[in-house]
Amino acid sequence: MNRVIITGATGMVGKGVLLECLDHPSVSEVLAINRSSLDLQHSKLKEIILEDFAALETIEDQLKGYDACFYCMGVSVVGLNEQKYTHITFSITQIFADVLYKHNPTMVFNYVSGKGTDSSEKGRSMWARVKGRTENYILNKGFRDAYAFRPGAIIPERGIKSKTGWYNAIYVIMRPFFALLKKSKNITTTTKIGLAMIHMLSKPSDLKHLENHDINLLAEI
Repeated sequence: MNRVIITGATGMVGKGVLLECLDHPSVSEVLAINRSSLDLQHSKLKEIILEDFAALETIEDQLKGYDACFYCMGVSVVGLNEQKYTHITFSITQIFADVLYKHNPTMVFNYVSGKGTDSSEKGRSMWARVKGRTENYILNKGFRDAYAFRPGAIIPERGIKSKTGWYNAIYVIMRPFFALLKKSKNITTTTKIGLAMIHMLSKPSDLKHLENHDINLLAEI
């Protein structure tokens, strides 16, 4: 049985991962760390509201004894300069990794990145460089295992909605085609991302950068 920490559970991907963890028999406890409440009650669920994620050390005594972190928190690059985007994307994730490694070095750390991330950290795209730097930090931190999830097109399931309004408008238009789109190996779902993360805990992979087709395969294991 696994005790799991989830960040970003108020977002589309994080909510999908959370719901799968709450339903899955191999997960005994879920600690959700959010800026705002999930407004959800479940026997497996514990929640900590932390307005400033840079102040993670204030709750570090509550982060001991966990088997995995599913880091689903993220922000769009739209409207952000490199300094601000780097702080939110890299620096905050670095703080999380450092504190969790201090108390749980044998945990599995799954980081939600994005398709097109630049592992070289030298490309022209600012967001891709920053994401690449973050991935590299996590993968090289020293956890028992770590993975960078790089989803592209994602279909929300189980009534989940995106925080981005225009995404939801597209989903409404495309809903009649969801059944067909789900058959594509290049499109994944919130459910499959959650299942793939859970399955990684007992069935590790040599592949550390996981795109949609990899995620879909892992979800079916």
